Amino acid sequence: MPIQNRIAEFQKDMQKWRHHFHEFPELAYKEVNTAKKVVELLKKFNVDKIETGIGGTGVVATLKNGTGRSLGLRADMDALPIKEENKKNYCSKNKGVMHACGHDGHTSMLLGAVKYLSETRKFKGKVVCIFQPAEEGFAGAKAMIEDGLFKKYPIDEIYGMHNMPNLKEGVLAVQEGPRLAAADNFEIEIVGKGAHGAMPSNSIDPIVCGSALVQNLQHIVSRNSNPKETLVITIASFHSGKANNVIPKNATLNGTIRYYDDDIGKMVKKRFFEVVNSTCKAYGARPIIKFNKGYPATVNHKKQSEFAYNIAKKVNGKNSTNVQSPMMGSEDFSYFLREVPGAFAWIGNGQSASLHNPKYDFNDNILSIGASFLATLAEDYLK
Repeated sequence: MPIQNRIAEFQKDMQKWRHHFHEFPELAYKEVNTAKKVVELLKKFNVDKIETGIGGTGVVATLKNGTGRSLGLRADMDALPIKEENKKNYCSKNKGVMHACGHDGHTSMLLGAVKYLSETRKFKGKVVCIFQPAEEGFAGAKAMIEDGLFKKYPIDEIYGMHNMPNLKEGVLAVQEGPRLAAADNFEIEIVGKGAHGAMPSNSIDPIVCGSALVQNLQHIVSRNSNPKETLVITIASFHSGKANNVIPKNATLNGTIRYYDDDIGKMVKKRFFEVVNSTCKAYGARPIIKFNKGYPATVNHKKQSEFAYNIAKKVNGKNSTNVQSPMMGSEDFSYFLREVPGAFAWIGNGQSASLHNPKYDFNDNILSIGASFLATLAEDYLK
């Protein structure tokens, strides 16, 4: 496989780094020791500049060689509040926290690319290496941008990568257009009137109202949205009452809305409030709505996707693809792509447990491939 020979030489180093990060995972905005380890390694690599604390616990390292354009490379650092069920000698030592999404591997791959680029300097311009906190639902990318990331470190393009379980080991996949969905979240508290279960006429039943609401919200998908567009509305939890003979006063529904197109997002938000309010009114109940605007859709730019795919072929040959279905998961790399042209790629983790699973583990065999992809993106862009 035509990965960078020098990167292959420190495959064991990357594996050691990865196991360290896996052993000591930290949650969003608490990646203090993770950031310290990243900085410790960056200093050994003799990068030109290191800045910490951007967006909370973010780290930015820059490499310069002459004058020219500037390229951003990003890895995420945070872990998840999940109890690990693997039996490895590097399993999590932080109770109830684990790297169940592979950010330990993403960070290690970018560190590998930085080590190589710092040694070889076969580029003209600047490489900005972004070690981002809080990807898992807490918008670390947005926090870094708001903290002046691109004002301090202006870049022309940006690239990121995520592992994908059950995609063939080492496959590099990158395609233009929507890759991951926007993700809005909501909570609806239905306030009714409690009563004895034998006297339902004395109640305003929030369970009956909530049941109707679950059905009515699905009509937004089937009757308000163009069937050619992608839209998902999911009620993920429904809590109400405890006794078998008491109609409760309240019911609470929680859920998520996923889509790719901003216009669909505007439509569904408008209709969501209309449907919730009118349904509750019909049953005599009162809704208390919390609607949280989440990550925007991750949409790869055309030119940059083509460039990244050509780099994937250069590094990985036929073990690369530019045809892969978009997914309804979300990623805060989307915030970067709204500021700067770029692309988000996948790298196959091989047969493994799914992401966010207590038995998930990043595949060490793909470290050199991912690091080579990132390094070659920088070298070829900054020729």
